[in-house]
Amino acid sequence: MTSNEPAAGTARSVRKVRLGVVVSDKMQKTVVVRIDRRFAHPRYGKMVTRSTKVKAHDEANDAKTGDTVRIMETRPLSKDKRWRVVEIVDRAR
Repeated sequence: MTSNEPAAGTARSVRKVRLGVVVSDKMQKTVVVRIDRRFAHPRYGKMVTRSTKVKAHDEANDAKTGDTVRIMETRPLSKDKRWRVVEIVDRAR
């Protein structure tokens, strides 16, 4: 049993996990994370980059601007916080 699996007998949906870069850490226990996605344009085939900014809960206030973090979907924690920081993958230089 891994750390993401619930106890026996309880059903829980698989949660989304994304990799992103912290763009703001000015709030308490909250960071703004930019998630980039690359895809081929449906008609022209050129690679296009789109980004989304989400607010993520950072309980320990460890993540700083420029850090690459892994975030996981969670229950609503506030009006617009639906993600939490799982780990800091790479520190900013």
